[in-house]
Amino acid sequence: MKAEILAPAGDEQTAYAALNAGADAIYLGLKKFSAREGAENFGGDALSRVIRFAHLLGAKVYVALNTLVKDSETAEFFASVREAWERGADAILIQDIFLGKLVKEKWPEIILHLSTQGGCSNVYGAEVAREYGFSRVVLARETPISEIKRISKVIETEAFVQGALCTCYSGQCYMSSFAGNNSGNRGRCKQPCRKLYSIDREGYEEPAYALSLSDLSVGERVKELLDAGVISLKIEGRMRRPVYCAAAVKYVRECLTPSSVTPCVTAPPEGGALHAPSEGGALHAPSEGGALHAPSLGRGVGGWGTLSDLKRAYNRGNYTQGLAFGQDKTLLSRNVQGHIGEEVGKVSFVRGRPFCESEFSPQKGDGFKILRNGREVAGASFAEAGRGGFFLHSDARLARGDIVCVTTDTASSERILSGERKREIALYVGFFAGNRPMISCDELDFDFIGSPRLEAAKTAPLTEEEVAACFNKTDGLPLSPRVTFETDGVFLQKSALNALRRNFYAALADAFDPPRFLKEAAFEEPSLPPLKAKKTALIARKTGNADINIVKPDDYSALPAGGENVFLYLPPLFTGEDERLVAPHFKEFAGIYCEGYYGIALAKKYGLKLFAGTGFNLTNRFAVDGVKRAGAEYFALSKEISSEEQRALAAEGAFALTKGAIKVMDLCYCPFEKTCLSCDKREIYTLTDEDGRRFPLRRYRLGGCRFEVYNCAPLDCEAGANSLFDETVKAEGTPTRGHAQRSMV
Repeated sequence: MKAEILAPAGDEQTAYAALNAGADAIYLGLKKFSAREGAENFGGDALSRVIRFAHLLGAKVYVALNTLVKDSETAEFFASVREAWERGADAILIQDIFLGKLVKEKWPEIILHLSTQGGCSNVYGAEVAREYGFSRVVLARETPISEIKRISKVIETEAFVQGALCTCYSGQCYMSSFAGNNSGNRGRCKQPCRKLYSIDREGYEEPAYALSLSDLSVGERVKELLDAGVISLKIEGRMRRPVYCAAAVKYVRECLTPSSVTPCVTAPPEGGALHAPSEGGALHAPSEGGALHAPSLGRGVGGWGTLSDLKRAYNRGNYTQGLAFGQDKTLLSRNVQGHIGEEVGKVSFVRGRPFCESEFSPQKGDGFKILRNGREVAGASFAEAGRGGFFLHSDARLARGDIVCVTTDTASSERILSGERKREIALYVGFFAGNRPMISCDELDFDFIGSPRLEAAKTAPLTEEEVAACFNKTDGLPLSPRVTFETDGVFLQKSALNALRRNFYAALADAFDPPRFLKEAAFEEPSLPPLKAKKTALIARKTGNADINIVKPDDYSALPAGGENVFLYLPPLFTGEDERLVAPHFKEFAGIYCEGYYGIALAKKYGLKLFAGTGFNLTNRFAVDGVKRAGAEYFALSKEISSEEQRALAAEGAFALTKGAIKVMDLCYCPFEKTCLSCDKREIYTLTDEDGRRFPLRRYRLGGCRFEVYNCAPLDCEAGANSLFDETVKAEGTPTRGHAQRSMV
């Protein structure tokens, strides 16, 4: 069984570090349409260099164009897809499933992966993705292992195994968007979930990082994911440093024992400096900060990096195994935020100076974080070595017994980034008098004929040692040749031999990474049927006064009565267990209001009317046309676009959220850490931030307790389409116009 270790690359240096560490594939973003806009990302030339480097190693590069695309940006989006593919991308990640469908129809050779922002967590979402031309889904982080098994029988699956976790359901977080007009769906999230909040429940009144999740690290449970059918093990971290990405790759590789998996690409060899492409196409070492190095052999299974190295590279909250296996006690990192490293000792005092008793031997440049009662109290640096430990320097007053965690370990970083990875190739070099030089590479069935014709040597013919020494210089390419030389005795000047080698390796690199050309394709904007008589729709916990009622139960095991114009609200996470509970009651409702693409297939299966919810994130006319063609009778436009943009997309059946509550997060875990025995089981709590803003926190039951966060202020704005009201909760504060005048950025 083969598994792919997929690493993040926010910039060129990180891409080479991840590949040298042994990644089978990397994923990266362009300068636009990247869900990590804060990363350096890649322009065209840098993209070409990295793709060539990866392909020479036998690795793959996936390009993420996975943000929401506005109506005014679709032409640029399609051009970006084309450029990425023609430069050699092995797959394109897209969030908007309708744009993906159109790309596949116009350019069938393109391989599409549905981004985790597409929110696939059940077989119905997988079926829609497959029908629309996607070959793989990146699973929503909330997907249970039971659903992963089912989805993997429908389509290729990719699962996160390491890195940061979003607190909200994938692709459905709007808190940053409404708090500061920085949309997570546009790659600009300001992470309000990492701020301090208090909750009006006993034991949770003190400010804490109430929504901040620990970093994910599934460890050896990767084997369970592989057994469930996952083929790609994904590391999050396009905003993180090269040392973290390399350490994560090595740790995931360490968790894959030979009995459970055979890696797609062989481990890097020992020693040497990393070679990175120059702008001219040759590959050379990066100029700043010294050479990057791949793994040294030593600790861990198979000689790979360890969890200790990974913790020192980056560790938020001492890691959680995430939600695939059910919520664990380490899911939330309520007490500390950011990198806490690895514990190496405790504070004592020697001659009045803070001292760390430890077996760790730091050096100049190492950094530390000090924890007291589980909370961060200070930073510290290495002062000098001492007997049985080392002295610390800190601007804060430290206390005896404080925990010392190393957060910057320069020796560990150097070890993680030491060495290079090369691909072994077999070369045959044939030099015969009267013929042109001939060089073959077995891996590609590639033959190269040089010039001019060779002459018989009069005195000193070329030796095998001379030819091998020449061709072992690979001009910066990450290759390790084994040279077989045959000759009848010829002479070639050293300069001519070197020129022949350079020309051969340039041609070989082109053969490893041949150019691509897509046919011209016209993406004509669809005409949308105009909106007819205005209607109103109401989302509430029970029916009200509206043309269409969308019932949002507090407990799905006790559904309220349906009716002719009553739709049942279905959240973004909808498992097979949820289906078994709810499906027997579908016939009592006019249809379903669904917050995910899965609703398309689910509605077809049960013969239901579909109201595509705001979770479809419809932001352009191609998506609106697509959802109508998919059978949606009604659909809600994105709540992140302006009233003017809504009017441009207001086809028949279109609704826009205009009044009432604004749901900004879906939480598929318990923010109270599953303290069920002491739970007061209230339906509504209040989440209060450091500025005193109060966010309703609603509990409902579907396969256990789930929670929703609503904006601190209600919405009251002009409708650009039919009006959708949300009265699920009552938000306090002065009403806001939301994005009515200013769409997401």
